[in-house]
Amino acid sequence: MATGDMNPARTNRCQAFSVPELLIVVFCLALAAALLLPGLARSRARSSRITCVNHLKQIGLSFRTFALDDNDKFPMQVSVTNGGALESIPLGWVYPHFQVMSNELSTPRILVCPLDRRRTNAVSFGPGFGDHNISYFVGIDAVDTTPQMILAGDDNLLVSGKPAKPGLLHLWTNAPIAWSASRHVNQGNLCFADGSVQQASNVRLPLFLQSTGQATNRLLMP
Repeated sequence: MATGDMNPARTNRCQAFSVPELLIVVFCLALAAALLLPGLARSRARSSRITCVNHLKQIGLSFRTFALDDNDKFPMQVSVTNGGALESIPLGWVYPHFQVMSNELSTPRILVCPLDRRRTNAVSFGPGFGDHNISYFVGIDAVDTTPQMILAGDDNLLVSGKPAKPGLLHLWTNAPIAWSASRHVNQGNLCFADGSVQQASNVRLPLFLQSTGQATNRLLMP
């Protein structure tokens, strides 16, 4: 029986890639990755923006549900003895305003923007829950009867080019404010007293600030 065609070494050489073929395969894979990855990144960022908007919508609904049971007042206008968080404002704490709405919010996970790398998701509103579990500021002057007032929003604000510090922030209508690039590519989301949510560019952000009807907007930053 002839054995010339049964040589294992020859069979292996026939099945293996040559160096040029291997280089072509690697090039094609690299080209495919270069074409697909940016699209996947944009898709993920778009999905995260939508999630952030939905979080703020749920937050706005929770504020309004709370107000229905408290004479049309939000937590920042209700004293601690009556189930609110009014007394925490001078302390610069944001979390009590959300903590008193634990029943309305259901889960603290909606208080973190998916693109906020500085914050961590809390498992409950109990011990350990704090401002480090929150990505959104609270507009402490917002009232249920004035729909255009800012109730909450992304906290990645820049004031005069510098990140806004935690605590009570006073913003005049002509304050030089903008969103940082760390979250929604120089854009952000605002929740208003009527529960609506709008995306705001750096151009439109000062306009929203001016339309609140307040000479000074007070925001509680986490």
